[in-house]
Amino acid sequence: MKKDDIKAVAQAFRKHEKALYEGWMASQLSSTTFRPDLMKEAQLRQQSQQFLKALLPALDRGFSGDVSADTTGEVTNFLSDLSRSRAQAGFTPTETATFVFSLKQPAFDILRREYTGDQQGLADALWSATVLLDRLGLYTTEVYLQNRDDVIGRQQRELLELSTPVVQLWDDVLAVPLVGTLDSSRAQVVMETLLQKIVDSGAAIAIIDITGVPTVDTLVAQHLLKTIAATRLMGADCIISGIRPQIAQTIVHLGVDLGDVVTKATLADAFAVALKRVQASIAPAR
Repeated sequence: MKKDDIKAVAQAFRKHEKALYEGWMASQLSSTTFRPDLMKEAQLRQQSQQFLKALLPALDRGFSGDVSADTTGEVTNFLSDLSRSRAQAGFTPTETATFVFSLKQPAFDILRREYTGDQQGLADALWSATVLLDRLGLYTTEVYLQNRDDVIGRQQRELLELSTPVVQLWDDVLAVPLVGTLDSSRAQVVMETLLQKIVDSGAAIAIIDITGVPTVDTLVAQHLLKTIAATRLMGADCIISGIRPQIAQTIVHLGVDLGDVVTKATLADAFAVALKRVQASIAPAR
């Protein structure tokens, strides 16, 4: 695709800019992807005007839709902001990309009008416009999906943090109740959260309760051992509670060596051991 072809397309667009805009708006408003529940017509018109205002000068400079060649960044920056805002508002990737793709029909109509009787010129102009709008439409989809992945990743991290609370049971005693599957990502969050809490509280003992962990395999056992080792490096000791008969058998069958780590069947038993170690006791009120 030659720069002269793009510049010729730009000249045709500028010559019929009003018709291009009105045709584009009609195409968007009549499309099944138009979401009046998420966006007002006035806002859509404003975005469309802003896009054309950024696109036409870029076409004058020979911009062909290659985002890496957008020297000023006006087109790509606008589409990036558009994709992010629509992803956050609840638009689908198809609805977001249609913002650009719906410009094809009015653009082609203008080019056919401009190149009447010039079949080769029309073919070159249509191809240039097709490549341009396809590239920009795909770019909006890429930005949309990247933004959605970022949101999902952030939500997952927040959920992991919420699902791994560190509870202070006593002045020098912490507890980490684990519920659900303990994978590598969650194990890392558990370790970071626990170590930070040890630094903040100066606790001497941390109880890791696995009552809510459905299964313990080699990977889970390795995560527990790494957490225990890191905790000891911080000057605290660990007790594992929630060792049910099935888990005890699994650990034995796997050949996992917990070393000198104290294990208890219940959190209450582990808490009792922790109180003895910190030379504290709880007595019933009279």
